[in-house]
Amino acid sequence: MGLFSKLFQTKNEKPPIKERTPLSIQVGDIVVYDLVDYEVVGKITYRQGSYEWISYQLMEGNRTIWLAAEMDDEMELGIYKSVNLPVTFPYPKKLTFENRTYYLDEEGEARVVGEGRSKNINGMVTKYADYCDETEEHFISLEHWGSEVEVSYGFPVEAYEIKIIAGS
Repeated sequence: MGLFSKLFQTKNEKPPIKERTPLSIQVGDIVVYDLVDYEVVGKITYRQGSYEWISYQLMEGNRTIWLAAEMDDEMELGIYKSVNLPVTFPYPKKLTFENRTYYLDEEGEARVVGEGRSKNINGMVTKYADYCDETEEHFISLEHWGSEVEVSYGFPVEAYEIKIIAGS
């Protein structure tokens, strides 16, 4: 939009909304997954060196899920749900959850930027670990926040399985 366009833009006109991708979802957007409309209420961007990945907190009523997105060699997306699995730090090499064994795939530290409901963790560093089963179709994610370890169960999804509707 040029300078003259901005000068003659009326106050009621809004700039066009940019198309969203899994890496550009914003708090306030709607993500449709499995025929359910979820509002994006939180966003966490994890940074480890120059590499980053994102988790979006999605809510529908009282139900909360997380959409994880990262661009490795290709777009990787996953749906995660918090689960009750007692884990302490330092993290073990393998975990068992619902009769399935998960093996440590990756661990490290990441600095986070939180937005929306996740803004209270902005600037913190989390010690994380990712586990997968033998089929690499089921995941466990651990994040150490202060004195507690949050545990999530996840599975991969394809980009065509989600629809993103930009908020205002």
